[in-house]
Amino acid sequence: MAIDLKGKKVCALGERDGVQGQAIAEVARSAGAEVVLQVTSCYV
Repeated sequence: MAIDLKGKKVCALGERDGVQGQAIAEVARSAGAEVVLQVTSCYV
């Protein structure tokens, strides 16, 4: 199953102790998406 993100806008919400927002944003960009928000927070 492939997801086409070309031309889509993405909010990358990451977690400090899990997958960080920067990593999610890079994957989304490599899939052709435009990252409009990138955040890494601590959800406790």
